[in-house]
Amino acid sequence: MSRIGNKSIPVADGAEVTVDSGTVRVKGKHGELSFNFHPNMEVVWDADARQVQVNRPNDQPQNRALHGLTRALIANMVLGVQEPFVRKLEIQGVGYQAVLTGKELALQVGFANTVRLQVPDNVICEVPSTTSIIVKSTDKQAAGQFAANIRRVRPPEPYKGKGIRYEGEQVRRKAGKAFGS
Repeated sequence: MSRIGNKSIPVADGAEVTVDSGTVRVKGKHGELSFNFHPNMEVVWDADARQVQVNRPNDQPQNRALHGLTRALIANMVLGVQEPFVRKLEIQGVGYQAVLTGKELALQVGFANTVRLQVPDNVICEVPSTTSIIVKSTDKQAAGQFAANIRRVRPPEPYKGKGIRYEGEQVRRKAGKAFGS
């Protein structure tokens, strides 16, 4: 039995859930999200208990996999409309910096040209200082994907640790040639 899929999803008072014809819509104070779930899954909204339950028809491997996945995606939607997901990034390196102008994030990270990334519509990007970036979104996947796209521009390198990293990320450092022998 699926431990994740069998758990019910509690919904706080600030969120509204509607389930109709293969679509779950969750609306809260920070936005609205919708998700088209697989036709094999059954999603039940209990308004009295204020919880969502995901059921599967049988124990076939595909249905077992979809059971936990569907429940986790809906739970992330419920959490996201109540409090946005946040990913924080740090920029380390001499002269490395980030500047936000409108919906465009400009990164100067040691390349000859400035790297410019367009901020997606459902993502809020903040640059409190030139060496830190905050990515917020009600959609967990969108926040994580944009943060990963930023990090991919210049991942931290193992010799000096320069680059863009997640806040608190430990970079495994290597000894250089001078300390090798």
